[in-house]
Amino acid sequence: MENAVQPNAQEPSREKAKKMKKDRVSWWQSLIILAVTLAVCLTAGYYISSKYLWNKKNDQLDKQLTYYKEQVNEKPNDPKLRVQLGYTYFLKGDDSAAMKEYTTAKSLDKNYYDAYLNLSIVYDKEKRYDDALQMAIKAVKISPRDYKGQLLKGRSYRKLKMYDKATAALQEAYRLKNGNTDVIYEAGLVAVAQGKKAEAEQLFKEALSFDPTYKPALNALDKLNAKNK
Repeated sequence: MENAVQPNAQEPSREKAKKMKKDRVSWWQSLIILAVTLAVCLTAGYYISSKYLWNKKNDQLDKQLTYYKEQVNEKPNDPKLRVQLGYTYFLKGDDSAAMKEYTTAKSLDKNYYDAYLNLSIVYDKEKRYDDALQMAIKAVKISPRDYKGQLLKGRSYRKLKMYDKATAALQEAYRLKNGNTDVIYEAGLVAVAQGKKAEAEQLFKEALSFDPTYKPALNALDKLNAKNK
């Protein structure tokens, strides 16, 4: 019997291997294209939305500024309008104009609480801590039952490294507004400044027990944990 010609068994397997390799390449190419497209879309979407929202916020502030300017022109001796105009300048980052309006409000009414409170805030931002403290002290005298004046006193004392007075002011603020996260957080910063890390951590966690999303306390805890590593 004649020997039958043995078919080449490797030929189909080679073709199959080539096809599988081609399929794998196509699959990976599709996946890469999809990922790149998604990334571009997300980036573009973030850029467009953030730009739109930012512009929208600026537009709103511009309208607010125009409105209060008109109101102040009509009623230049109204301290409330002066403070509202000053606060709008503050939101826009114009601290000089904000201070000017707050100071005018204070001169129009020597006992206008909001003028002193807002001046303390903007002085603090400008690192004029002595001035910030004086405005906070005056605010407390005008409205001793409002915790915000004591809170700002505590913050100013802390930045002036007068920790005992800072603690006393914050304890009074907490008595007036029990459970306030800003007050507890500020007390935690006093503890940090004094090197009392365990006490600071406890205070930041206490603030988060009242508001788990309170970012200043979350960030402060992260910093403490990073230093302990």
